Amino acid sequence: MTKPLSILLLLIPFFVSGQNKSFRVTHTGDSFNIDGVLDEPIWDKAESASDFQQYFPTDSILAEQPTEIKMVYSETTLYIGITVRSTGNDWVISSLQRDFRAGSSDNISLLFDTFNDGTNAFLFGVNPYGVRREALISGGGQNLRGFTTSWDVKWKGETKLHDNYYTAELAIPLTSFKFKEGETNWRFQSYRFDQQNNERSVWYKVPQNQLIFNLAFMGDMIFEKPLGRSRTPLALIPYINAITERDLSTDKGFNNVKVGGDAKVAIGNGMNLDVTINPDFSNVEVDAIVTNLTRFEIGLPERRQFFVDNSDLFGSFGGGRDANPFFSRRIGIARDSAGNNIENRILGGIRLSGKLNEDWRLGFLSIQTDEDVDNAIASNNNTMLALQKKVFARSNFGMFFINKQSFEDYDFLEREDEYNRVVGVDYNLASADNKWLGKFYGHKSFQPDDDEGNLSLGAFMARNSRSFNFFTDWVHIDNDFRSDLGFIRRTDIMKVATSAEAVFWPKNEKINNYSFELLPIVTWRPELDYQKTDHAINAFAGMEFSDQSELSLGFTNDFTFLTAEDDNFVPAGDADGVPLPNLQGYHYNSLGFFYESNPAQVFSYNGGTTVGRFFNGNLFSVEAEMTLRIQPKALISLQVNYDQISLPAPYPSADFWLISPRVALTFSKSVFWTTLFQYSNQQDNLGINSRLQWRFAPLSDLFIVYNDNYFVNQFAPRFRSLNLKFTYWLNI
Repeated sequence: MTKPLSILLLLIPFFVSGQNKSFRVTHTGDSFNIDGVLDEPIWDKAESASDFQQYFPTDSILAEQPTEIKMVYSETTLYIGITVRSTGNDWVISSLQRDFRAGSSDNISLLFDTFNDGTNAFLFGVNPYGVRREALISGGGQNLRGFTTSWDVKWKGETKLHDNYYTAELAIPLTSFKFKEGETNWRFQSYRFDQQNNERSVWYKVPQNQLIFNLAFMGDMIFEKPLGRSRTPLALIPYINAITERDLSTDKGFNNVKVGGDAKVAIGNGMNLDVTINPDFSNVEVDAIVTNLTRFEIGLPERRQFFVDNSDLFGSFGGGRDANPFFSRRIGIARDSAGNNIENRILGGIRLSGKLNEDWRLGFLSIQTDEDVDNAIASNNNTMLALQKKVFARSNFGMFFINKQSFEDYDFLEREDEYNRVVGVDYNLASADNKWLGKFYGHKSFQPDDDEGNLSLGAFMARNSRSFNFFTDWVHIDNDFRSDLGFIRRTDIMKVATSAEAVFWPKNEKINNYSFELLPIVTWRPELDYQKTDHAINAFAGMEFSDQSELSLGFTNDFTFLTAEDDNFVPAGDADGVPLPNLQGYHYNSLGFFYESNPAQVFSYNGGTTVGRFFNGNLFSVEAEMTLRIQPKALISLQVNYDQISLPAPYPSADFWLISPRVALTFSKSVFWTTLFQYSNQQDNLGINSRLQWRFAPLSDLFIVYNDNYFVNQFAPRFRSLNLKFTYWLNI
């Protein structure tokens, strides 16, 4: 072991909490009627997980409203009985649709760390009306990027409403989990939102400075008998999709019927094999449009089901903002000969992922995309191999190999684009109590005739405590580093970001906490003799109130030096406009204000404004979002963003509008209709996406999806499509 690494490891603290909560899970051979009524005799004998701790508005007392959880299990199924008490019957239910958002409604969630590694967990949740949700938690639950609700699995859950409380009964097949054969102990946590009493509570105490689902804070559920070997289920998910679409700008139409599907195979107790053939993502929720005032690309989250399970194994390498070597949304998207991003059909692929044993995780993915000769797009194989080794309490080493390659000769394919390969090693630090966090990585890319240098290096270290938080983040990316399957905003940078935040917890009935943060970010360009090209010195003040509302103020001092490669930068986005002079620096300041009301109210809202300088002109921005809940059938929201860029002549100014109303109707727990309008004059588009979903069987759906798009600057029709898609989940 090298000396620097030895010193690093010696500096890692491993504090443990003083709690030691556990409960016993009883084995049973009884049968259950999953109806939400806890009338089976075994519920009277099962041991309870109770004595929930308050998490909000304080984290120092027992919860005011009791919650009790009991569990029993058979050879095939984990059964859970829950009693949730409150002070009334005015339950807050935002929707009847599965995978609801927890923060603005009454609900309870259960977390299972089945490999006891503090890194990954399965989440199952239910609200008072019996609406279910499930999620995968990765990265130790350190941030929302590790919380994935796109994951789906079959299980049962029903509730029964009573006076001032409700009961829930869940049946989760053991095949829904991954675990080691012969295991007798899982780490467990539960958290609950009680909107009637403005209380959030947890079974195992979590300090408020940590996220409520952080996996460092869990107790134990102890099985009466060791768990057996999980059977190997096979799930087939075929689909058929009838499509009619028309490009109204060229008056060309297209009609087609697509057939394909997925297969899911559990290999042993810890691995999954996913296979997809001719996948179709027409039913996936449409991306939210974002106004972009920067010179760089904006990353959008992955929503396609095939890429979700164990996605952290592939997508958590490097720095998420600047240097992510694998970004699954790159697969199925390609640039045509005009430089436009268009859909590139996926022919098929496989993914093998999961736990090899208690310490090792494996991920292998290989996807083949189709050629599109008319648009100068080659057929490519997209492959990634990832290994992860757990060390210490919750830390791990990871290594990966990425290969994007075309195996055919095309006249339009440049030599440098024949393949792109990236290898790398990451060390992810997470102390047992989650006070210390870190990431250290080194990646190298290879292209034809180019295998020297091409490095991406980074180091991140943070301390998260109740009263003082600190982090420093260092990134270095060589000019020639390439990751065609990654998300790299720009190369040839040396970037340092450092944050210091103080948090105060006053004994005040109205104010929960207030904080102050200083965050300078500085970027240099190594190829320009380390000239400083960017800085943003940010100062923030925030206040969180006991009614769940929040207020924040911010000041930013910006500097941008436009280099020779920025010779066509027009902030207003006008292709014919005069670009800003390059080879000079611009200093500009701005002030910002933001307020968010209690999201659990029938009518909630948030909004803010930014005013200040912008390059050699001025910027004025306003954003607002309003949500009306007509419980539980309708959720109506309106998002409005306005950005005014005023630059001196001859540089063009602009008024950017983004207006996005959304109506979500839930007629029952199986029929949903969502319509989203998105107007953006920056993107010259008015988009309408309307999706009707009928869940006629567990995880089996009929979708009708209508898309309509218009040019807004001339208000002319652009593109229109109608999809009728049938998907069926068949367990064999």
